[in-house]
Amino acid sequence: MSWHLGRLCGFDLETTGVDVEQDRIVTACIAEVGGKTPPLAANWLINPGINIPEQAAAVHGITTAKAKTDGQDAAEGVAEIVAGLTQVVLAGTPLVIMNAPYDLTLLDREARRYGLETLADKVGKDLRVIDPRVLDKRVDPYRRGKRTLTDLCAHYGVKLHGAHSADADAVAACRVAWRIAQQFGEIGNAFLDELHDQQEDWAAAQAASFQEYLRKKDPTAVISGAWPLIPAQRDGGAA
Repeated sequence: MSWHLGRLCGFDLETTGVDVEQDRIVTACIAEVGGKTPPLAANWLINPGINIPEQAAAVHGITTAKAKTDGQDAAEGVAEIVAGLTQVVLAGTPLVIMNAPYDLTLLDREARRYGLETLADKVGKDLRVIDPRVLDKRVDPYRRGKRTLTDLCAHYGVKLHGAHSADADAVAACRVAWRIAQQFGEIGNAFLDELHDQQEDWAAAQAASFQEYLRKKDPTAVISGAWPLIPAQRDGGAA
């Protein structure tokens, strides 16, 4: 059976910012959908232990005050998220993550920050990721315009209710991946192991192309091609 016809699991984070090395998780969702069974979602609201910038709060709606009042202890929440994803991965369910290097790297650094086992520690080579951003750039490389999740939902006809909430984004990413697989046999007919490895190559090539474009204006521009996770440069994260 093709990978997209069974159960898919979306994963999404909303955070204090866009720096995977320094920023923190505010909300998270692991949402299993498809496979002719009802959706199943787990959600987290976490107190990140630092102030949530107004710009970030304007995106996801969680203020510092709300996180302090209602949020879970960060170390405890991060441990639960890693455990939940481990269960999904070891069950063989494809993990669908829009722009995977952002969410997986930030989660990795959070786990290291609190002295926890990372997802990579727990699942090793069993990790299998589907990244709608990489897939879309592969099947339609010359389409103009942005390629955010909102843009991909509009392009592939997926309804997105409550963009920039972790649960809505996690489910929408699964639906975009499913639509791409339905429309493009190269994606939908690939074995999951093969497709994961192909995305590593495609992501690297896409990053190199973007870096080349940026260096026309900024010769020092660097775009990481690591996928689905940017390797840690040192043990532990910033406290």
